[in-house]
Amino acid sequence: MEGVPFELVSLSDVEIAHDVDETGSTLEENATLKAVTYASLSGLLTLADDSGLEVEALGGEPGVRSARYAGEGATDQDRIDLVLKNLADKPLPWNARFRCVVAIARPGEPVQLHSGECLGAIITEPRGTNGFGYDPVFLIPQVSKTMAELTSDEKNRLSHRSVAARMAKGALMGVPG
Repeated sequence: MEGVPFELVSLSDVEIAHDVDETGSTLEENATLKAVTYASLSGLLTLADDSGLEVEALGGEPGVRSARYAGEGATDQDRIDLVLKNLADKPLPWNARFRCVVAIARPGEPVQLHSGECLGAIITEPRGTNGFGYDPVFLIPQVSKTMAELTSDEKNRLSHRSVAARMAKGALMGVPG
């Protein structure tokens, strides 16, 4: 977000400790819920996102439930294990995409949504340590690396979050402060 005509602050900077329940059935709904709630609480233009892994052979799962896919209190490894278990009888390749939606909300105005995706495939053996969640089993064919094998610079260039953030930044560059 470097260069946007705003001072960026976090929830803790504006003393908001409220958690928003992600009850939406889509990434768009969850990002909107968070952005609208925090914009209302802060009175400020607010960005919020939601991200998920969508695996073609699993009908788009885990999708919006990516963080809760293996149940409450599950670890990243538990979630990876469940995805691999559910894919075990499915033919290869296991095409997938990471998707991120950034919502921009200002109190009393329509929400803007910006999405990004990173295409890849699920692999059976985790690789890499620079990441979290499903990153070690998400292979990006164009660079022959998993998301967890990317450097921070590579991730900032290729990830679904970076694509969505760049789109949101472009929208913010045209918004009066």
